[in-house]
Amino acid sequence: MAEISPVVLVTGAAGFVGAAVCAELAAAGFAVRKAVRVVPAGTNDGSVAVGDIGAGTDWRAALHGIGSVVHLAARTHVLRESARDPLAAYRATNVAGTRALAAQAAAAGVRRVVFVSSIKVNGERTAGRPFTEADAALPEDAYGRSKWEAERALAEVAAATRIETIVLRPPLVYGPGVKANFLRLMALVARGVPLPFASIANRRSLLYVGTLAHAIATALAAPGAAGRTFLVSDGEDLSTPDLVRALARALGVPAQLLPFPPALLRLAAAALGRRAEIERLAGALEVDAGAIRRELGWRPPRSVAQGLSATARWFMGSGSAGC
Repeated sequence: MAEISPVVLVTGAAGFVGAAVCAELAAAGFAVRKAVRVVPAGTNDGSVAVGDIGAGTDWRAALHGIGSVVHLAARTHVLRESARDPLAAYRATNVAGTRALAAQAAAAGVRRVVFVSSIKVNGERTAGRPFTEADAALPEDAYGRSKWEAERALAEVAAATRIETIVLRPPLVYGPGVKANFLRLMALVARGVPLPFASIANRRSLLYVGTLAHAIATALAAPGAAGRTFLVSDGEDLSTPDLVRALARALGVPAQLLPFPPALLRLAAAALGRRAEIERLAGALEVDAGAIRRELGWRPPRSVAQGLSATARWFMGSGSAGC
C-alpha cells in the first residue's frame, strides 16, 4: 500500500468519541482536521464546518489534502418530528450521508476510511457465546439497521473505486464525557441508591473511549486492515452486578445491590415502559475482539478498572455527580 498522508479528517470531532479520537491521533503523529457541524465563534484549531450530514453535504473543503478519514458523525436518536418514521431519519444521515462522504473522499484521492459502526448491527443480545465478525447481521432497531446499511454503502463505494474501508463495531462506549444510561447508572451508584440487580447473571462487553480511539489509530496505520470489519471491546466482560461494584470502587462508595428476580424486574420494567433499558442491564451482549488482536496485533492499552477510574474522576469533577 502506498504511504497515506498523515492528515486525517475526523467527522463528529466535537462529540464524546470524537474528542478522544482527535487526541489519540495527534499523539500518534497524525495531523488532524476536525469536521464539525458548526465552528464555534473564536475557535482557531482548523475545524471545518460541514453543516448537517446527508446526501447533499459538500465535503470538498474538508477533504482537500486529506489522506484518510475517521467517520464518527452519526444520528444516534430521532427528534419528536421524526418519530413517526425513525428509519428514514436515521438513513438520511447514517446511510446517505456516509455514502456521500465515501464517494467524495474517493474522488478527492483519499486512500482510507475508518467507519465506526455499532455492535447493534449484529443484534441486541447474545446467548451462550459472544458475537464474532462471522455472524450474520441481525439489527433489531432502526439505528442498528441504518448502521448496517451504511456499512454496505461503504463497501459499494470501495468496490467501485480505489478507496480502502475499515469498519469497527463497538459495544457500549464509556469514559469521560459519557451520557445517557451509563451516566445515569453512575449517578445512582454515586448517590448510594439501592439497585435491584444482585440476582442478574449476565455478561456484557464494554469499551473505554480511549481504547476505541487507540483501535482506530491502529486501523488507520495497519496495511492489513483494508476491507475488514472488526469487533472491538475492552476484553473484560462484566455482569451488571460486577459493573455496579466496579463503579462503586472507582467512585469510592459502597455498592448497594439488592436481590430481585430478573423475570419480575423485566415485568416491572415492561409495565413502566422501560423494557429496553432493563434489557440492556439484564441481558447478555458479549463481543469477541480476537480478530483485531490476531490480525492487527492490537491490544487494549488499559484495563476496565483503569477506564472506570478515569471515568469516575471526570464524573466527580465535572458536576455530573448531581445529575
